[in-house]
Amino acid sequence: MKQNKWKRFFGYYKPYKRVFAADLFFAFLGAAVTLIIPLIVRYITGTVLAREASEALRAIIPLGALMIGLVILECYCNYFIAYYGHVMGTKMEANMRSEIFEHYQKLSFSFYDEQKVGQLMSRVTTDLFDISELFHHGPEDIVISFIKLIGSFVILLSVNWRLALTAFAFIPVMVVFAGYYNIRMKRAFKQNRARIADINAQIEDNLSGIRVVKSFANEEIEKGKFEIGNENFIKSKKNSYRYMGIYHAGLGAFTTMIQILVILAGAVWIVKGGVTVTDLVTFLLYINNFTEPVRKLINFTEQFQNGASGYERFLEILSVEPDIQDRKGAKEMTDVKGKIAFEQVSFHYEEHTEEVLRNINIEVQPGEYIALVGSSGAGKSTLCSLIPRFYEVSEGAVKIDGTDVRDFTMQSLRKNIGIVQQDVYLFAGSVMENIRYGRPDASEEEVIMAAKHANAHEFIMGLPDGYQTYIGQRGIKLSGGQKQRLSIARVFLKNPPILIFDEATSALDNESEKVVQDSLERLAANRTTFVIAHRLSTIRNAGRILVLTEEGIVESGTHLELLERGGVYAGLYNMQFEGRG
Repeated sequence: MKQNKWKRFFGYYKPYKRVFAADLFFAFLGAAVTLIIPLIVRYITGTVLAREASEALRAIIPLGALMIGLVILECYCNYFIAYYGHVMGTKMEANMRSEIFEHYQKLSFSFYDEQKVGQLMSRVTTDLFDISELFHHGPEDIVISFIKLIGSFVILLSVNWRLALTAFAFIPVMVVFAGYYNIRMKRAFKQNRARIADINAQIEDNLSGIRVVKSFANEEIEKGKFEIGNENFIKSKKNSYRYMGIYHAGLGAFTTMIQILVILAGAVWIVKGGVTVTDLVTFLLYINNFTEPVRKLINFTEQFQNGASGYERFLEILSVEPDIQDRKGAKEMTDVKGKIAFEQVSFHYEEHTEEVLRNINIEVQPGEYIALVGSSGAGKSTLCSLIPRFYEVSEGAVKIDGTDVRDFTMQSLRKNIGIVQQDVYLFAGSVMENIRYGRPDASEEEVIMAAKHANAHEFIMGLPDGYQTYIGQRGIKLSGGQKQRLSIARVFLKNPPILIFDEATSALDNESEKVVQDSLERLAANRTTFVIAHRLSTIRNAGRILVLTEEGIVESGTHLELLERGGVYAGLYNMQFEGRG
């Protein structure tokens, strides 16, 4: 599994292999330059300065020009790495963001029922940024560090093997030290990711419900809830920083000890005649070349922990298989008549064994207007959600025109079903954009016609910019009735043969309800329609009313038939209209 995980990681480099190769080449070249310059300095101090003054000056000028040229070359290498390398990392991050966003679109309602939006957003933002940094800096930092470490060691061995072995004596200890704290840092950073996702979820929840918070004057309660998450984040960060502090301090001490040992050993051997001052100067120049990659590796390990933990969380989401998918050989849904049948349908949520629906049998003719009523929690919305396969039946089958809905592709199935819900969701944008969401290729004239059918054209023209008016997040600038009419216009534009109205007017005042009800009835004409009703006054004209309870469908008939029967429906109706004239 781990091998496949990292094979997939390196697969993201494939579209950018040329840039990646160039990035590594310039990383290699830049590291090589830093190894060459001290050799030139050694040549000047050990050989050139021993010559006569005029001859030494003639040699120093071209050598100086060579070093300046090497600095310019190193400068360009660093620029290429910083610019093109980061752009490559950003593009890879964008590819992964597209991948996880596309995966989000495939996951079914049951997944989102269990998730917090803030945590899902964290996977797309913070985690992917850290992965992007690892994509870019990881390989080049490793190349630069190993070129400098190995190059320094080989050169120092050739200069003086005793000093070289002294300088590298601490390497095994440093490797053991780094490996030990790497493991602990990885665990701590993974916990940090989970904590920041919790905070994102808390903020998203608070901001989405800010009007409820303010209406109850519960700002202090929300602040208290947030502080708990914030404190947990601080504890998690403290833990990771403790390991990081030990890690940085320890490796920093090791690198300083190397310098001290080289200076002390070099001084002793100079006195004894085994080392020249030129060799010691060379060593001190290379010690910087040797300790700098060690520090770079320190930064890389921190970056690796962030990126690797983010990558694992990214893979966790991608490993979630959609529980509702197209069957093999699923066909396109065409020429829909609208006959719908529930055959021995039972349903329960995955995590519960208790059935929400049990042995439901319904047959609805094309163009029939069906109303579903019953107490809250009886399963009315769930029943209708089985038609477009928002949830999958546990037993039995839902059929349209005699074909099991599972035999249709989900996209074609849902294109033929229009849904108007109580909780209308409008996107940040204009009125035109929100109505056109019903059919993105619709012309402006078709959008306006749909709005007229939904009794929305008049109020839209009264807005500051008409159809181009910006309506805010979730349509916050509109009233409940106006939002509902836009959602109906959206479905008019979609023009589906099957409709589901899920308590579409229950949150409206009487005046708005009448206007919206007129729009709904106009939309329902000649379409197979399911209406989930809270206000029973809205379904008096339904062709058939089904009364749903925990026992299943207990009554079926018209409004007048059910009232005369004096059963469950009559009880619900009388309870709602008790005391009214």
